[in-house]
Amino acid sequence: MQLNKEQVLQALSNVEEPDLKKDLVTLNMIQDIHIEGNKLSFSVILTTPACPLKGLIENACRNAISHFISPDIEVSINMTSRVTQQKNVGVPGVKNIIAVASGKGGVGKSTVAANLALGLAATGAKVGLIDADIYGPSVPIMFGLEGARPQASQVNGKTRIEPIEKYGIKLLSIGFFTDPNQPVPWRGPMVSTAVKQLFNDADWGDLDYLVVDLPPGTGDIHITVTQSFPIAGAVIVTTPQDVALADAKKGVGMFMMDAINVPVLGVIENMSYFTPAELPDNKYYIFGQGGGLKLAQLINAPFLGEIPLVKSISESGDAGKPVVLTEDGIMSKAFIHIAEKVAQQVSISNAKAPDGANVASH
Repeated sequence: MQLNKEQVLQALSNVEEPDLKKDLVTLNMIQDIHIEGNKLSFSVILTTPACPLKGLIENACRNAISHFISPDIEVSINMTSRVTQQKNVGVPGVKNIIAVASGKGGVGKSTVAANLALGLAATGAKVGLIDADIYGPSVPIMFGLEGARPQASQVNGKTRIEPIEKYGIKLLSIGFFTDPNQPVPWRGPMVSTAVKQLFNDADWGDLDYLVVDLPPGTGDIHITVTQSFPIAGAVIVTTPQDVALADAKKGVGMFMMDAINVPVLGVIENMSYFTPAELPDNKYYIFGQGGGLKLAQLINAPFLGEIPLVKSISESGDAGKPVVLTEDGIMSKAFIHIAEKVAQQVSISNAKAPDGANVASH
């Protein structure tokens, strides 16, 4: 039997992309088909390098070739990716902007934002992180960059801020431009102007994801960011207590307002439980249990996962090396798993968006 391209496409049209609910051929995810005798190779173009279903899709492709054509074919699959892009991002070179928000302070939102950005980068994506928390910028400390000052460069006759690169991601924080020992009395319009500059006046280059660490609550900065730049989606960080959940609900409500209308990619519950180092199998739910999941169900958004209360998380942040980069395998895996889920939700959100926002972009 002479194997041909049409047979291959016909077989692979039986493989559905689990999130987008269409087959791989219709989604134009099968490319570079090469046939030599009974040897077949092709590429599967995923919507993100952080796709948690990569193995599942590869196995489904192998099974489809074996079942619909012949089990004797030698199959070689190149699993690659091209990150889908939201429509009209407004920041040149940036494909998707992800906001990280919380209803109240003290829930570890900045820690989650930093480790989420590094988790996305660990999967092979190009990532930037904006610390837009004007009143308490924490990126300089968490990345060991106190006292760092970004350089300026000339691009096409315009002065551009060069984000600082560390641990493979690009960073800008309002804290790079202020004296950490001096309180900065910001008024509303000054705040909006300063935050816009982090987006508009920086030379971000090509990024798959730009993660934005918003201040707690709902205020000027949230309105400025969501109305000035199309956001792919927001990640809500909460802790299990009722008071945190009540505040998180208000934060979610803001994103869902008609004037803002930002998709909620999901809920992350931080400080979910405590596991002592000497009893690694024990979980103590100090602040209550299941609150984040309850919130996710209430707003009909995915629950992205629980992050335990572990001393190494705050210690590594204070030491300038976020926990996802440390030897703590459990914590590192937890954040990379959450990053994969966030990337998955961005792809789904882009595919659902009107005007063909799911254009796979080089």
